[in-house]
Formats: sequence, C-alpha cells, structure tokens
Amino acid sequence: MQKTTLAALASGLLFGLGLTISGMVNPAKVLAFLDIAGDWDPTLAFVMGGAILAAFPAFQWAKRHGRPFFAEKWSLPDRTDIDTKLVIGSALFGIGWGLAGFCPGPALAALGLATEQALTFVVAMTVGALVYRYMFER
Repeated sequence: MQKTTLAALASGLLFGLGLTISGMVNPAKVLAFLDIAGDWDPTLAFVMGGAILAAFPAFQWAKRHGRPFFAEKWSLPDRTDIDTKLVIGSALFGIGWGLAGFCPGPALAALGLATEQALTFVVAMTVGALVYRYMFER
C-alpha cells in the first residue's frame, strides 16, 4: 500500500474516531444543536471549535512548506467564486443535514455502529451522488 493511501486511511480513521467519541455520529445530538428555539445542545459548537483549533496550526505549517510528506503537491481548494451549483449544493446539504441529522463523515463513521439510520442515509447519499454523476458529469 502506498504512503498516501496509508496516510489517508489513518486520517479517515482518526476523523471517524473523533466523530464517534464526540457523539457526532448520533443524529439526535446534531438535531439538538440545530434546534436553537427548543432544547439546544451546544456540543457540536465545541466540537467544531476544537477542530478549528487543531486544524489552524496545521494549515499555517502547510503554507510555509513546499510539499506534504506523502504527496508531490498540496491538494488545497483554489476556487473562491460562488456559483449556482455551490449555492444549490449547500442548500441541499443543509436541508439533508437538518432532516436526517447526518452529513457524510458522521454517517460513514456511524456505519461502524451498524445503525439502520446510518445505512439508510449512506445508501441515499450514494444514490444521490450516482444520479448527479449520471445527469451532470457526462
């Protein structure tokens, strides 16, 4: 297995572990965060804050170094424009997140818990991605 694949696997496992430990694989916890008018649970805000605190030094380090350890170049986003596809995609993401309490990362991590909700979400997400690819990336 290549170094880049191992690094990606390790990163994904660490991310999934963090999501699981923080409780973010529980859709009820995420929906409670979104319920600002009801029984609001601020836990997700602390998880996001912790992620920002952990990622910020890494991004600063990346800016100062010419290339990553296990790849030829950095793979960072370079687009800054806001187009219709971005707005529609963001709205669909937000609607799905608000309805299901899952987004892709936590849903994949929750598959390890073998919940029916996670499986249903991941199947629907996969079908949606395939439909998008079939309709728009031909």
